[in-house]
Amino acid sequence: MRRLAVLFLLFPFFAGSPVLAEAVQTSAEHAIIMDGDTGQVLWAKDAYTPVPPASMSKLMTLELLFQRLHDHRLKLTDTFPVSERAWRERSGSVCFVNIGDHISIENLIRCVIIMSGNDSCITIAEGVGGTVENFVAMMNQRAKEIGLKGSHFVNPNGLDQPPGQLMPVFDLATLARHLIKAYPELYHFFSERDFVWSNIHQHNRNLVLEKFPGADGLKTGHLESSGYGITVSAVQNGRRLILVLNGLRYPDLAKRDNKAQDWFGEQRRADEAARILGLAFREFREYKLFSAADTVAEAQVWRGERETVPLTAGKTLAVTLTPEARAAMKVSVTYDGPVQAPVAKGQRIGTLNVRAPNAPALNVPLYAADAVGSAGFVSRIFAGLHAVIAGRSAK
Repeated sequence: MRRLAVLFLLFPFFAGSPVLAEAVQTSAEHAIIMDGDTGQVLWAKDAYTPVPPASMSKLMTLELLFQRLHDHRLKLTDTFPVSERAWRERSGSVCFVNIGDHISIENLIRCVIIMSGNDSCITIAEGVGGTVENFVAMMNQRAKEIGLKGSHFVNPNGLDQPPGQLMPVFDLATLARHLIKAYPELYHFFSERDFVWSNIHQHNRNLVLEKFPGADGLKTGHLESSGYGITVSAVQNGRRLILVLNGLRYPDLAKRDNKAQDWFGEQRRADEAARILGLAFREFREYKLFSAADTVAEAQVWRGERETVPLTAGKTLAVTLTPEARAAMKVSVTYDGPVQAPVAKGQRIGTLNVRAPNAPALNVPLYAADAVGSAGFVSRIFAGLHAVIAGRSAK
């Protein structure tokens, strides 16, 4: 009779590991820490509510441009013309492009990342999509393709007119991870700290690049309606973490002039991001569970030439947890068993389940590492008798 088999696996915890009691706390209304390698959410605060992303949504504009560069449909040396519509875009941060100019894609990328140019985003939108409206439709379609389920775009630059530009911080972290992994040859643009444009030395507004060792991107944002935000990634000791903050508000700056508000707001935003990144790198550790070739468990086989079949995940499995969560971690294997022979190599058999406090559940498919043929006639008779005897003994 088939039944759900549950196997509990033990992983020794070394008590000598330091325990860090400091909790992740931030005044940001929305926040998330994501493992850049696995996509595992390590910590979150209202991370799935769609909110105005401000200029952080320019990452989506860059994604469509990067996709075409990666596919060799465009080159960095190609140029896009500046339209009157782009020239008239004077709200917020701009690069002061001029009507009729032809600007290289390479410089447009820097205008967007370093100067956060709203006018440059219009030029990119028209260059890639023909019209801004068509490009926005492309943004929404592409967002679905790469798994941004809570995002909606109404313009290429993140301004709040027209209203309706929305992204959860989870989607921003997912988008950042996608950009890092899909376009490694272009990611270096996000780490550039300055840029000379129109004979003026421009500095990247992502001050975390200067304040935190290993920080290498991505984008800041600010709207009066939604506060200060940042999407940032950093690498230390081979580990990459992605942090997104949105809704940082500093009401005490309201009495200062706009220039002072921007300066102090950018400094505080960067300090907060650097503080949380430092805490995250100290508190969260990566723990390897299994290598790709490791046998995770053995599943019982019914009427097979062998009584068990080894199960493997076929890939290296690791989790990123605090030491406290690692100590309380529980790992189990579930499968519908015993498994009926014959069993094919690579056949999906069961699931590895990893549970830890304050961490998302991890469920990984397990596959037969070997083939198991059906038992011969005599062996099946003995197996049947064994099952009958075992059943009677159980009574």
